[in-house]
Amino acid sequence: MTSHSSFQLYPAIDVRGGRVVRLAQGDYDRETTYGDDPLAAARGYADQGARWLHLVDLDAARAGGYTLAPLLRALRQTTGLQVQTGGGVRGRSDVLALLEAGATRVVIGSLAVRAPLEVLSWLAEFGTERITVALDARQDAAGVWQLPIHGWTEGSGVALDELAVRYADAGLQQLLCTDIARDGMLSGPNFALYRHLVALLPGVQVQASGGVHAVGDVREAKLAGCGGIVLGRALLEGRFTLEQAFAEAASC
Repeated sequence: MTSHSSFQLYPAIDVRGGRVVRLAQGDYDRETTYGDDPLAAARGYADQGARWLHLVDLDAARAGGYTLAPLLRALRQTTGLQVQTGGGVRGRSDVLALLEAGATRVVIGSLAVRAPLEVLSWLAEFGTERITVALDARQDAAGVWQLPIHGWTEGSGVALDELAVRYADAGLQQLLCTDIARDGMLSGPNFALYRHLVALLPGVQVQASGGVHAVGDVREAKLAGCGGIVLGRALLEGRFTLEQAFAEAASC
């Protein structure tokens, strides 16, 4: 395992119908396809020095029932990548199945908002290093970061700060946070949000996600105190390479 304090790059592969895709702002009707071989894409990242992969099952995120266990096993057997993965985690059996298939960490999103007591129990049972809580946030008119659910279509009544602190108090190590307005839009990450979370949650590794558009965003995320950054569309579209991202991270 890499050290807890080191800054990590998480190249991301979102899979739908067996293909590598990206959605704009989570909209299934705004999908771009980048290839039909997720394993080959992951191998490419491993060849460029990646140690981690962020893998999302978009079919399961919509319908439940994680479908990428065979891919997960193949990744672990053939690439040596540590995999952080989620999509459609609805209960304890899903967490168990992903860990048994080879996930290093299981990403839990909407359930972490809807059923925090359940997710807190998994932190205790499986270990705080095996769960990544993913909170997708949208700023309301009063400037408060809220956590919409059901594909970001309805409010949960839960505020980001309040829930994040609750998980941090339970020992959460990895928090992935996405500014919904920037996801898949190549408009630059919301570093003000990440600086806020880093200050609010000492001891938690905050993963920046959404909006990455230039290699300098990697440096900015590290300088903001983030524990890592998820690199999706920008890598897939060749805006910079993973080697360039590693060099940027090493430069500060």
